[in-house]
Amino acid sequence: MSDRGLVLVSHGSHGVVEFQGGDRIDCLFRRSVGRPLCGDRVEIGQAENQSAVVTAIEPRRNEFVRAGARGRKQAIAANLDQVLIVVAPTPEPSRDLVERYLVAVHSLGIRPILVLNKAECMAAAELSPDSPLRRLEEYRELGYPVLATSCKGAPGITALPPTLEATTSILVGQSGVGKSSLANALLPDLDLQTGALSRVTGKGTHTTTTTVMYTLPCGGRLIDSPGVWEYGLWTMNQRELAGGFPEFEAYEGNCRFNDCCHAGEPGCAIRDAVDAGEIRQWRYQSYARLLEQAAS
Repeated sequence: MSDRGLVLVSHGSHGVVEFQGGDRIDCLFRRSVGRPLCGDRVEIGQAENQSAVVTAIEPRRNEFVRAGARGRKQAIAANLDQVLIVVAPTPEPSRDLVERYLVAVHSLGIRPILVLNKAECMAAAELSPDSPLRRLEEYRELGYPVLATSCKGAPGITALPPTLEATTSILVGQSGVGKSSLANALLPDLDLQTGALSRVTGKGTHTTTTTVMYTLPCGGRLIDSPGVWEYGLWTMNQRELAGGFPEFEAYEGNCRFNDCCHAGEPGCAIRDAVDAGEIRQWRYQSYARLLEQAAS
């Protein structure tokens, strides 16, 4: 007979699993079963030496990945509800960075949320003409939640807990936007939780390199994976790129050619929608640039 649990930390051959009542144990991973990811639901049995062992990994709703060697996907977590894409006036995001992140999240089948951190700096910020921070209201109009936060004053982080409640989330963004500050503000007992996880395994948790799931005061879960997406994303194909622009969906399948890449081919329904003002010109231009970069 086996019990079910949630993987909080995966160290390779073993990890920390939490049961429904809150008890946590160190479990071994069998090669024949596969390596569970942080966020996996697993079944736990007992090995011959009485050690707890993962006997099965339940089907995943999705996988969260980072760019591994040569731009390939490397799965590091599972079963996320949302990805919080953190941007800030300093460092200002490059022209297509937000689109890159949004496309990546869409390709993983997870809900993206934009978080404008260091919001108190916006009034004095000298943004470049093509800065995505000038288009936050348009992102809202496209259906993306946009939340303003600050770890140094108003508006604080009050917008985040209601969004994180009863969900599993992860913070991503370029270096310097304040992801660690947000995590520390959301997890006032971060050191206590890290220490508790280390005591379960009898070893250090190495939070500077390991993907870890924490429990939020609001009842949700926050996955921390240091350095994720700071140094680039994996290579995506044309279908994944187009799928990252939800406003294209209504026109997909209406192009003259079945293999249309929406890159200037005759009879392209996407291009026609852009010309008619039904799709924003700047969004299409971002798509075209990302497609060109993927092909180079």
